[in-house]
Amino acid sequence: MTLTLSADEARRIVLRAQGFLGADARRGGAPATLRRLGAVQLDTISVLARSHELVAYARLGAVGRERIERAYWDDPAAAFEYWCHAACILPIDDWPLYAFRRRNFRDRKYRWHELPDSVDKILEQVRESGPITTADLGGAKKGGPWWDWSDAKIAIEWLLDTGDVVCTRRVGWRRVYDLAERAVPEHLLAEELSDAECVIRLIRIAGRALGVATRADLVDFLRLKAPQALLLDQCLLEGTGGLVPVQVSGWPDRGATGAAGATAWADPAALETEPRGRHRTTLLSPFDSLVWDRARTARVFGFNHRLEAYVPKEKRVHGYFTMPVLAGGRLIGRVDPAREGSTLVARQVSLEAGVNQRKGAESLADALWEAAAWVGCDSVRVDRVDPHLSVSLQQALAR
Repeated sequence: MTLTLSADEARRIVLRAQGFLGADARRGGAPATLRRLGAVQLDTISVLARSHELVAYARLGAVGRERIERAYWDDPAAAFEYWCHAACILPIDDWPLYAFRRRNFRDRKYRWHELPDSVDKILEQVRESGPITTADLGGAKKGGPWWDWSDAKIAIEWLLDTGDVVCTRRVGWRRVYDLAERAVPEHLLAEELSDAECVIRLIRIAGRALGVATRADLVDFLRLKAPQALLLDQCLLEGTGGLVPVQVSGWPDRGATGAAGATAWADPAALETEPRGRHRTTLLSPFDSLVWDRARTARVFGFNHRLEAYVPKEKRVHGYFTMPVLAGGRLIGRVDPAREGSTLVARQVSLEAGVNQRKGAESLADALWEAAAWVGCDSVRVDRVDPHLSVSLQQALAR
């Protein structure tokens, strides 16, 4: 029979899998966090810190930012950058698992831009002079908008897509490109996997990172196209992906595949013990894998979240870089942060409907003060807050 989980049981399994519940989540520091999550999304926006730093902070607390950087970009390579849910940092041991995507890029012979004639020349330049950055290639842009890339930038990113070059470290925020044959361990380069083998192993990683997931969650984690999504369906049906079918009360069964009554799939190790331990109280990057999928976030937490950075200012509801607030295993509110010198500024703060005002204010204050200390701020200022919450929050901040 298919195991049935309550929505709360599924939520706690998700939290533990993502590193927000229990003491085990802190063991091994940032390197273990990357392995646990399978993928850490990158983004250019930096408010309190860049998103990949916020992901480790949210789970580990005030860990040194240099330690986070070393966990991602060390020498020898501990990780590499590639396409998973989006542009992500991935454990270097997972290099062979993305062969299906590298082959797909080669077959397409097209990126978002037409490929220039200089691809072979750029590859030879990396071979002779690498590791190099786009600055060494003459610059990333032609001089127009951010998407108006130079031919050198188009070529080097294409070579990254196809796996001829790889990025295993950064200087500042600039990618450092080198030949994959020099940067990736030889035994990983030698491992040749079929598309089906890639998908089978990636399903296990995604399932372990998510804890409990629908088919749509798994597809979104890996951003699988139709041919690979069909392979995923086959894996779920046959059980070769290592996940077990479950039914989660209240979760829709759209797109279910496999055992009768199954609405989701779970990592069997996550079902062996009941999730217990202390919950983290923290601000979350909107690109954190706990919340990066809007549909899943609404289903698991009843929380409707949208990144408004690319929404015109006058149309924003919650703010430019609104960070959900996690407390007690729930998403209880939102903060739109900024920094002014040594002051962390909460430009806008709100509490979700139904959350106890006093307890919610205390959790918001704890999250704000911890984040302030982590980024080197010694004061917190709140600019806008729901009127009914204002007094409680100010009292909590002043404690």
